[in-house]
Amino acid sequence: MACDEATNPLSDEAAAATTRDDAEPPFLLAVDVGTSSVRVALYDGRGREVEGTRASAERRFCTTADGGAEREAEASVEEVARVVDASLARLPRRLAAHVEALALTCFWHSLVGVDASGRAVTPVYGWADTRAARCAERLRVEVDERETHARTGCRLHASYWPAKLLWLQTERASSWREAARWLSFSDLLTLRLCGDEATSLSMASGTGLLDARACVWDSALVRLLNLNDASLPRIAADGETLRLSEEYAARWPPLRSARVLPAVGDGAANNVGEGCTTRRSVALMVGTSAAMRVVYEGEPPDVLPESLWCYRLDRRRVAVGGALSDGGGLYEWLARALSVERDEAALAALAPAAHGLTVLPFWSGERSTGWNAHASGAILGLTMHTRPVEILRAGIEAVAYRLAGVAGALEAFAPGAEIRASGGALRASKLWTQVLADVLARPVRLSRVSEASSRGAVLLALEALGKIKSVSDIQVPAGDACQPDAARHAVYSRAAARQQQLYELLVADR
Repeated sequence: MACDEATNPLSDEAAAATTRDDAEPPFLLAVDVGTSSVRVALYDGRGREVEGTRASAERRFCTTADGGAEREAEASVEEVARVVDASLARLPRRLAAHVEALALTCFWHSLVGVDASGRAVTPVYGWADTRAARCAERLRVEVDERETHARTGCRLHASYWPAKLLWLQTERASSWREAARWLSFSDLLTLRLCGDEATSLSMASGTGLLDARACVWDSALVRLLNLNDASLPRIAADGETLRLSEEYAARWPPLRSARVLPAVGDGAANNVGEGCTTRRSVALMVGTSAAMRVVYEGEPPDVLPESLWCYRLDRRRVAVGGALSDGGGLYEWLARALSVERDEAALAALAPAAHGLTVLPFWSGERSTGWNAHASGAILGLTMHTRPVEILRAGIEAVAYRLAGVAGALEAFAPGAEIRASGGALRASKLWTQVLADVLARPVRLSRVSEASSRGAVLLALEALGKIKSVSDIQVPAGDACQPDAARHAVYSRAAARQQQLYELLVADR
């Protein structure tokens, strides 16, 4: 088992803060729980981070040789709580009494079982856990995947609950019998903080077990998996708020009177934080994973391409997009495995695709566009003269090629939309953004928002609390656009076609 727990001390990242003396009430504490980090900071009533209040901790899921990706449940809750401790300790005294709400955002697709008393009886299983791949195949035999995809917005895949729950029934029978309810990690966090496991429609829609049109748990899948509504979290109403339990109210005095909003999925929150809430703009994110999404008011589409998913932001807005399991995390893995230091200049000095390598970027399996959980990574074209820096460059380009497939499918939902990009990988490397622009043959505007998911959760909370009319009313600072180069695009197009040919030979029919 490979496992890195919190790998850095709590850090103050005040350089990324955006407000000083012009902060406006109300004030909200944003808690952003990602797969690789936890970030907490105070925001004001205009969705601006209050300088000096951010605290963070890096973390990792434990991986296993058979495809597992999991974390200890209770330790994960306490880890979040410690970051909240650190952020609250940095609150200016004049603001501590004016925190009105706790805005949560969390990674999608996690699963944890709890017993009748609420005690976790399984680890938290993450979206990168592929051990349920064969159970997903079994489900495809038992149900019509096309109808299920249209109804839930999700494919039958190891990253979603139906396959994971079937895997637990067959491979972890004792845990299955012991569990009384099945939750997302964000629901477990809310249960601990507030004594109520209410889930948001946004988080429920990322399970693969929700009827995305009716906004209720999908009855056909619930019956098939030997579940009932009592074994699943209650879906909160839009705008519903909770209160902290006495234990946490005593631990966090500034939050004693604060209202707590059930967590929204981090991808949907990212779109809101970037200002991508209509079909005019698409959010592109490259962090540990990678994704492209469009959010708009309306119902799920009548026709959803097989390559894409459709989740809910809330009862009046949907998110359509695609996600890769490997993004910046692949780059970091390659850098560690090859013992290569990040050298932006050396990477940028290489000509596009001149290394002759083709990378199939499926170290964590495949989600969009082919949804093959059995997919594994490959580096083809290696010679005795291949340099590590060339492999790193090939990895960046490979991720961009897969995102191009998502972008093509999204064109039907957001034709000609502006692309706004964010994520740790892009902030750390201008090259990533340029490669994406060249591969997509479209301008890519790099975000000026340091933490889009946190900001999005705050804006949604302000809207739910009636403090703003709509999240679209808050302007997002525009970043610089990276322009595509036609000659480089032509080179990348040939390399992307080669990658697709190898994908079809080595991955598609596995």
